[in-house]
Amino acid sequence: MKLSGIIHKYGDHIDTDVILPGRYLTLRRPEELARHCLEGLDPTFVERVRPGDFLVAGRNFGSGSSREHAPMALKAVGVACVVAESFARIFFRNAINIGLPVFVSPPFVAAACAGDTATLDAVSGELTVGERQFTVQPMPEAVAAIIRAGGLVPFVRDRLGAGLASA
Repeated sequence: MKLSGIIHKYGDHIDTDVILPGRYLTLRRPEELARHCLEGLDPTFVERVRPGDFLVAGRNFGSGSSREHAPMALKAVGVACVVAESFARIFFRNAINIGLPVFVSPPFVAAACAGDTATLDAVSGELTVGERQFTVQPMPEAVAAIIRAGGLVPFVRDRLGAGLASA
């Protein structure tokens, strides 16, 4: 899986209530969630982000409540992946479960600037911004399969369907 996009960069401790404010938790459709992504932190984000763009952040990205709505909103607005210095554990897992790739790379975060173009080869772990190259831990194959399927639910449906078809 190869990704390329413009960087949108934010700081440390971006919590799930900033990613998607709690007042929108009654919304269910991804396109509805996307309209409110990061609105409390950056009201222009949804107007600027394009499909395939990268969200880059500091430490403890996705802290706070365990709502799946936050990574769903990021994915729905077009964010291809999130690269951060570190993640809240529950956000990291929720992102994988809904099919949003997440990677840890403090050196990349330090070097990246908003507006730069980044590329990522999720198989090899090569991450570039400008002429600078970095390495992230490649996704384990099991995680990559979940991401390729579009999340855990589609992955399980596909596996169950394949199992039922071969029975």
